Amino acid sequence: MKHLTRKEKEIMTLFWKHGAMFVKELQSHYCEPKPHVNTLSTMVRILESNGFLSHKAFGNSYQYFPVVSEDEYGKSSLAGVVNSYFSNSYLSAVSTLVKEEKITVDELKELIARIEAGREE
Repeated sequence: MKHLTRKEKEIMTLFWKHGAMFVKELQSHYCEPKPHVNTLSTMVRILESNGFLSHKAFGNSYQYFPVVSEDEYGKSSLAGVVNSYFSNSYLSAVSTLVKEEKITVDELKELIARIEAGREE
């Protein structure tokens, strides 16, 4: 799955939060100064061409909706980071988190306990 730019993620976050919208509705969720409708329309069409959004036609207008969930994107992004920066080793990624004190050993033990409990169910 393609990585989203900061602006693309901003737009997708609005779709994930609010669901299907017309571009004018999307614009209404922005604070002043609001991006121009044409700018948003271009970004939405790019997101659609990249497989993140689709649309339903209503006369001459299109209502866009997400086809990739936030959860799917998050999992894909995590996999991409692990692949790119940790040679596809989740062990290396977790080890780095522990070494840099982003996760404690106690939290890691709790995670292991949750995983083991999930396997028993």
